[in-house]
Amino acid sequence: MAEQIKKSIEVKQGILENKELMLLIEEVSVKAVELYKQGNKIMLAGNGGSAADAQHIAGELVSRFYFDRPGLPALALTTDTSIITAIGNDYGYEKLFARQIQANGNAGDMFIGISTSGNSANVIKALEECKTQNIITVGLTGEDGGKMEGLCDFCIKVPSNETPRIQESHILIGHIICSIVEEAIFGQGFNSPLSTVAEVL
Repeated sequence: MAEQIKKSIEVKQGILENKELMLLIEEVSVKAVELYKQGNKIMLAGNGGSAADAQHIAGELVSRFYFDRPGLPALALTTDTSIITAIGNDYGYEKLFARQIQANGNAGDMFIGISTSGNSANVIKALEECKTQNIITVGLTGEDGGKMEGLCDFCIKVPSNETPRIQESHILIGHIICSIVEEAIFGQGFNSPLSTVAEVL
């Protein structure tokens, strides 16, 4: 138990000490702020634990993170069982997210694909679809980056090759992005949950 905690701390310390990685996380956060100001949205997807991370991050954006404010548009592409089973049955599991992006994505949106290996086939297909629609692509991966690295506008690679440690850091990074976005758009002094995003922006 103590060893697992120690390893988790070491990975996060590695992120903290990597200036390029820290700047990359900040750059992605700034891009997210910009796209929200332009009326766009964020879509997220992954498999297994990464699907849960996608839903977690989307929830923080749509509901709230640190304080009450209007919801920000975010979609986890892992939640609608009718859509997922229809696409899986008709087109195959690899098209699970790409088909949803084709249907719901718009130029200027952001897609965050989450995969510890960087090689999840359905996330890769989603990234390829994003390129055809001028959708900003962000990858959350492990230290290798896998095939996703070459397909992402921004690939945030956690310095670890252990799935649990990578996933722990993915949600940390997701929380950092949510925090920066919320603060940049609304500010800590914001206290009117009846306002709309359009009114604030």
